[in-house]
Amino acid sequence: MDNAGGGPATPRGVSGARTRLRREIPAMILIAVLLVAALGAGAASLYREFYSPRAFVLHYLELLQEHRTAEALAVPGVAVDSAELEARGLPATASEALLRPEALTTVTDATVTDETVDGDQARVTVSYTAGGYSGTTTFAIEHDPGEGVLPRWRFARSPLSVMELNVGGSMRFSVNGFEVDKRQVSIDGADADPSADVPLLVFSPGLYSVAVDTAISATPGVAVLADAPLVGIPVEVQAEPTEDFIGVVQDRVEGFLTACAEQKVLQPTGCPFGFTVRNRIDGAPTWSIVEQPVVTVVPDGAGWRIPSAKAVAHIDVEIRSIFDGSVRTVEEDVPFRVDGQITVLPDGTASILVGGSSD
Repeated sequence: MDNAGGGPATPRGVSGARTRLRREIPAMILIAVLLVAALGAGAASLYREFYSPRAFVLHYLELLQEHRTAEALAVPGVAVDSAELEARGLPATASEALLRPEALTTVTDATVTDETVDGDQARVTVSYTAGGYSGTTTFAIEHDPGEGVLPRWRFARSPLSVMELNVGGSMRFSVNGFEVDKRQVSIDGADADPSADVPLLVFSPGLYSVAVDTAISATPGVAVLADAPLVGIPVEVQAEPTEDFIGVVQDRVEGFLTACAEQKVLQPTGCPFGFTVRNRIDGAPTWSIVEQPVVTVVPDGAGWRIPSAKAVAHIDVEIRSIFDGSVRTVEEDVPFRVDGQITVLPDGTASILVGGSSD
């Protein structure tokens, strides 16, 4: 049907459809834009939570918090070899004895306070609480060129550190309650020098409390926070003798002196006291200890020492004059001093060598 102008007529339905289409296209474009934006935001959120440098570091700290040490060591860039340790000026023979769940304290409240990304390099600073102590550590991260579409990271510098521990007065000690014997972690084994440093790999961050609690020696402990990746942490612990140990040494010294007093000679062999006369003696002399020394024990290198202490022996002896043959009785106190060296043997017992001199 022709219209008044002579051209073909446009159906009303077609005209309405075109109008609706013109209205729907902008709406569809808006929806598409919003969808792309949502996908972009979701991807950004996914990256931040799971694939960013901060997520990588927080995952490592979560493993430490849960004491999953084997998994923490498997995180790219954590494990180190002797060459890397030497390159950092650290002992290449550092023991892995403390890289286990029993030697860890809990790391909590980990919060990223700064994150800087520069291409394939990143630095992530984290604050946390380790064993009740607050700390902050900055980790160097780098892109891991391994296969895969998703971004991967690794530690550019291992977060392990080396605790260079020197424990005086004991071959055995504990770290966070985990018992360690120097001979078990030293490359020298049973021949380990008791006075030498013991290098031990530790996780960073982490709080490590070193203590000694044996029958011979003890210490309240020293706590150190490992808060820097791949550095040396010098720790020195000097154990003090226990009261029981001092009591044993006191008994041994008294027994030694009592045995000396049983020798019926003027100069008891191997003993710190004696008596000299210019005349002859008439019969064997009799000794007794009238004042035992008050013994103390102090550290001395890898062992212990008994500082010089005062003691008094008493002698009863009959002396005959070489001039007129007369006999007189001598009863005299003989002051002397006692000292000694104590060596702790491999089986944990102590060898006590008592010495001394006349006053």
